[in-house]
Amino acid sequence: MDQKVEAQGIVIVGEAICQEVISRADAFSAVEAVFGAMAKGDAYNFPVVREAIGHADALYGFKGGFDKSGLTLGLKAGGYWPGNMAKGLTNHQSTVCLFDPDTGQLSALVGGNYLTALRTAASSSVSIAHLARKDSKVLGMVGAGHQSAFQLRAAAEQRDFEKVVAWNPHPDMLPRLQAVAEELGLEFEGVSQEELGATADVIITITSAFEPLLMADWIKPGTHIACMGTDTKGKQEVDPALFQRATVFADEIAQSISIGEAQHAVAQGLIAEGDITPVGAVINGTHAGRSSAEEITLFDGTGVGLQDLAVASVAARIARERGLVTPVSL
Repeated sequence: MDQKVEAQGIVIVGEAICQEVISRADAFSAVEAVFGAMAKGDAYNFPVVREAIGHADALYGFKGGFDKSGLTLGLKAGGYWPGNMAKGLTNHQSTVCLFDPDTGQLSALVGGNYLTALRTAASSSVSIAHLARKDSKVLGMVGAGHQSAFQLRAAAEQRDFEKVVAWNPHPDMLPRLQAVAEELGLEFEGVSQEELGATADVIITITSAFEPLLMADWIKPGTHIACMGTDTKGKQEVDPALFQRATVFADEIAQSISIGEAQHAVAQGLIAEGDITPVGAVINGTHAGRSSAEEITLFDGTGVGLQDLAVASVAARIARERGLVTPVSL
């Protein structure tokens, strides 16, 4: 970040401003760049802290890191409050704190709720851009919660999809996702899990499941799967045997094998840590990515702190440039 800009004080970038200034394209570029920097060793995430606080059934924690190439330093603080919906709030709550890497001074406080949804969708769309077959026509959505609409919109920009097939444990939630698909001009159909696996060219799983929702033998050759829901020990969305059928990529390997979808396949000895490639290697051109039209590719998107810092940094910069925020001093 520019030292002169930082000297102008701290800015507070609220949720409404984040929605105004950050586009899906901005999020895609920021996340793609940070994945590339991670793979080069130019950026790294700090150890994640995630705790049940013993109050309101809440999970609270910190994700932080430093991107030397982008000069982005900070952390995201927040978590999950399951009772928030009843209070008219979203269950996930977070705030990003950005610091000047040259001085250690706080430079921005950025609302993290909208940006978390945007960066998670950007992560899967980056994987689709670099790993899915170019001729992919059918998008499969497993999950129809709040995040699914973000995922669908971002994915639709990466391939010329014609149809969306979707499954959700609560079918009554599918119409909301259908409305998004139809807004994008895509045909929509609610299907069984097995039918989804048999027809989709690209599959995004975005649930909070603790059991496999897709079995390995349901997935057809050539499919790209972005597993986006598993970010905690014990969570699970797909059959661990799928990892033996697929070429596996991740945002960060250490998280993938410990709290990501790969945790189960590794624990069962189906794959090893060395069988997983950082998606940043494909972005940087040091790994070829997909090698054939028949290959199954799987992206384990665990969500890393550097994603949050990257999009928050862009939001803070644009908000400053447009005069949408008033700098303050501590």
